[in-house]
Parts: sequence; C-alpha cells; structure tokens
Amino acid sequence: MLLRDRIELIRAGRDPLFIARLPSGFWVLSDVQHFPGASMLLADPVVPHFNALHERARVQWALDLGKIGDVMMSSLGAVRVNYETWGILDPALHTHITPRFDNEDEATRTLQPRFAFDYAKPPPFDPLSAETIALIRKLSQKFSHPLV
Repeated sequence: MLLRDRIELIRAGRDPLFIARLPSGFWVLSDVQHFPGASMLLADPVVPHFNALHERARVQWALDLGKIGDVMMSSLGAVRVNYETWGILDPALHTHITPRFDNEDEATRTLQPRFAFDYAKPPPFDPLSAETIALIRKLSQKFSHPLV
C-alpha cells in the first residue's frame, strides 16, 4: 500500500494502527514489529521529501520526531530511538521510528534497524489483537489526536 493510500485510510478513521495526530503529520504503528512500538511519522500534507518542506515545517517535523521518541523512552522503557527517513520507493515523506532496548541481542544491538532485522521474514503481528490495541493506547496517551 502506498503511503498516500494509508493517509487516506487514517483520514477516514479506518487505519487500526493510527496512534496520534501531530502538527506535522500522522504517527502510526508499523506493519512490522521487531520491537513493540516500531512506528512511522507520515507527513500531512504529503510532500515528496524533507527538502520539500519550508523551514518552519522542517523544524516542526524534527520537534514531532523528538516528542515521539520521548514517549517511547518514557512509556516503553526504550534506552534510545533510531530515526530513519526513507522515500526511495514511495516518494512521500515519512520517518521510521524504532525504539531500542537494553535487552537486545548482542549481535544486533548496535546495528541500524534495516540491517539488524529481516524485514522479509517479520515476526508474527496481529494489528487487531488486544496487545496491539493496548500498545496504541499507551503510546497515544500523551497526545490528543482528532482527525483533521
């Protein structure tokens, strides 16, 4: 699914992985959960890349990423957060946000998420499970998130 399509689902209130509306976009849980809370910030309005934003929007994007990281650290016990901004296949600004933990496997602890995990063989994940719903509620508690 293209990110533009996912944003339309969010606007229609039909994305079960929606966490919160922030000034720069939508925070959503990722479809692949190597660690609980792996997520993305999707720009709204959609722009092709970070450099397409004007200066104030760039600052807001960075502030929103920092707020998300703060929530991950306080709510999930993450010891650090990795931020990766991609846009190669789907030119729509989004940043992958991965909480990192002290109990990670020694072999992958210091690797970037895209190298540490096998995205072709993701762990089982049920977006509608009680566990996923509880995780979304836990993460969204710090934000009001009316759909705009």
